[in-house]
Amino acid sequence: MDGAMFTGLIETTGELRSRQARGPGFRLVVGTSLGPFELGESIAVSGACLTVVESSAQHFAADVSLETADKTTLGALPLGARVNLERSLALGERLGGHLVTGHVDAVAEVLSVESVGEAWRVKVRAPRQLARFVAAKGSVALDGVSLTVNTVADDAFEVMLIPHTREVTNFSLLAPGVRLNMEVDLVARYVLRYLDASEDDPDARLHGLLARAGFLKK
Repeated sequence: MDGAMFTGLIETTGELRSRQARGPGFRLVVGTSLGPFELGESIAVSGACLTVVESSAQHFAADVSLETADKTTLGALPLGARVNLERSLALGERLGGHLVTGHVDAVAEVLSVESVGEAWRVKVRAPRQLARFVAAKGSVALDGVSLTVNTVADDAFEVMLIPHTREVTNFSLLAPGVRLNMEVDLVARYVLRYLDASEDDPDARLHGLLARAGFLKK
């Protein structure tokens, strides 16, 4: 695991050109005009942080481990599929989305897509073990795209997609049953880890945490 970070603001999409077995994993070749890239550079491919091992002005190649294949859609996408691409965040650059590590937690499933004016309301089902990390008005990364959660109900949540987001990502193809790489919000992950690590009463832990952060009056 490297220290690359991303913002969840997709720069462009690429086309999956080939997937070849290589050792215990495989090598992906993605066509894109975003390059050329430096060898060893980190790039998020539909939300999964990969390392560039070969590059030209029209493509790059990256190796995918078995663990990454198990937790993402990259091992099952058909050739020709569009993938979202984002180069890693450079020190000092403006953070426009939210902090995304590129380490996908699991695969979520689109339940419905509904037009609301020019926007789309998309309902997504998260794996049950990740539902506790998703909160209304919090952030989530789906296929590498930084999104704000509108509503939450059990293991399902809704996000809104504006036309620009659909145009610059692979989300123009969203439909029920489509699987998306999901990464939960980094802040939510560490807050819940902190609460789980304590042996005190959960409500008291949360109250103390909020008080120390200045959200509650003493």
